[in-house]
Amino acid sequence: MEISLMKELVFGHKNPDTDAIVAAKAFSYLENKLGADTEAVALGTPNEETKFVLDHFDEPTPRVITTAGDEVEAVMLVDHNEAQQSVDDIDKVQVTHVVDHHRIANFETAAPLFYHAEPLGCCSTVIYKLFKQNKVEVPAKLAGLMLSAIISDTLLFKSPTTTQQDKEIVKELAEIAGVDYETYGLDMLKAGTNLGSKTEEELITSDAKSFELGGKTVRIDQVNTVDLDEVFAREDALRAAIEKQNKENGYDLFLLMVTNILNSDTRLLVVGEPQEVVAKAFNVKIVDNKVDLPGVVSRKKQVVPPLEKAF
Repeated sequence: MEISLMKELVFGHKNPDTDAIVAAKAFSYLENKLGADTEAVALGTPNEETKFVLDHFDEPTPRVITTAGDEVEAVMLVDHNEAQQSVDDIDKVQVTHVVDHHRIANFETAAPLFYHAEPLGCCSTVIYKLFKQNKVEVPAKLAGLMLSAIISDTLLFKSPTTTQQDKEIVKELAEIAGVDYETYGLDMLKAGTNLGSKTEEELITSDAKSFELGGKTVRIDQVNTVDLDEVFAREDALRAAIEKQNKENGYDLFLLMVTNILNSDTRLLVVGEPQEVVAKAFNVKIVDNKVDLPGVVSRKKQVVPPLEKAF
């Protein structure tokens, strides 16, 4: 394949959630309106929730890539910046843009770049502000996709990552898209909790991210459900799948967050070591590799920071 010197690929993180897919589409649209030549792609196939969103708004699924350097010389990152969460050959391409709402870690570039990050509940919230800043109109379909991403990342405003700006922008986008965001949002979140057809391996990789903490590789996956017991009926099989992942990929510690979207509680399945750091982080006792964390729904704000501090 001939490498394009002008075109750039835009993508979110591996194991993409709704925001990773939508943010890539939204930022690619914006950049193209501003004169760039970009294509939104994905670093994995959409999950059930994202499929619901794409189907609802009759939006095509982006093509999946594993490397970028065989196609382009430069890329734009959305909804992530950490190298281990990005395309496999991120060190072989120039990063010209980053739009994000996460911490900055394991990230450096050889050349100056456009970097815009804000501590908001969703990357698509940040991108909507860039639309307004550049006076670019958001089409109705894209507005529907972007409000879906914000609802997904904030769990319909139940997550502590939610800001007033997220709420206000969802309402603005809902008007553009002609959507009752509350009714639609609950249907969308429930679509993502259809777990019965998924294998254990699919469950533990569907929304997994790796973090380097205290010299250890910590893998954290989050599964949303409306019934914790339904998921933990498969606990033995889930443990076996996680142990296999740890061994094959060199993860020291794997945390499976199973979050009930109806009451905003999480049950944590902890596999690997050091487990005492997890107990210290949340000031809890881990019993049989499990611990309940009432009111915990956000990996970014309620799980990673206390783990960083404990490590």
